[in-house]
Amino acid sequence: MDIKDGVLQIFDVDHGACALLTMPTMQSGICKRVLIDCGHSSNFQEGSWHPGNHLRQYGVSHIDLLICTNYDEDHASGAPNLRDQGITVGCILGNPSVPPEIIDHLKTEDGMGNGISLIVETLKERRDQGLVQTPPIIPGLDLSYFWNYWPEWDTENNLSLVAHLNILGFNFLFPGDMEKSGFLNMLSEPKFSRLMPGINVLIAAHHGRENGKCESMFDEYGCNPALVVISDCAKRHQSQETVSYYATKARGIFGFRGQDRRRVLTTRRDGEIIFRFENGQCFVL
Repeated sequence: MDIKDGVLQIFDVDHGACALLTMPTMQSGICKRVLIDCGHSSNFQEGSWHPGNHLRQYGVSHIDLLICTNYDEDHASGAPNLRDQGITVGCILGNPSVPPEIIDHLKTEDGMGNGISLIVETLKERRDQGLVQTPPIIPGLDLSYFWNYWPEWDTENNLSLVAHLNILGFNFLFPGDMEKSGFLNMLSEPKFSRLMPGINVLIAAHHGRENGKCESMFDEYGCNPALVVISDCAKRHQSQETVSYYATKARGIFGFRGQDRRRVLTTRRDGEIIFRFENGQCFVL
């Protein structure tokens, strides 16, 4: 893939989440990479799709940063494949107020999947070795992140890490599975709420479910993105009922795959969605 000044891919991973940011460096052929969640797909056209297999296909053996927006299996099911393919990870970033043991506790009700289990064990090992998970500096990327604090908040979704990526001047918000109540608490902090008017692309929280919709983001704090992206699959958990709502809050873009104005893109309908950055512009493919 021709990455030009940078490429952000949002993969079609069923009712999960996985995105990859690739940023070139001044060294010819050397790129920095950020994986935002690492879900996998079992319903891919050619069979299953896993992030490790995808990376190896392009000769990639290292990810500089893995952002875990939510400690749930659909955000992490591809982690064992990363390990099996020998993909090393420089930094693992999740909600910093949540110790690995608390992730174990939070998952006791619905069980610990293999992906989350591997991430938890890796975080424990790194902590015990004294390794601090500090995100690397990547030219062209300004990363900020926000969270609700455990134990004041003790529900898994509202302990999501909300990641704000300014990529060459274009602002993307990845809120994981944050719910309305968690958003409202975070919006009370000016550092977070001031970002709302500048968001260009909003990844809908909780795969577009109703409980991830926060009207105040738009109506009170000025969020008016060009696009809303929903990572979802065939109808499940009422994840498509919010499409019409989000369409009223987005400005829209023209020319996406030869179509008229689109305000909401979904992996269910559109498959993999690619944002390519070139000469100060962002193209959606």
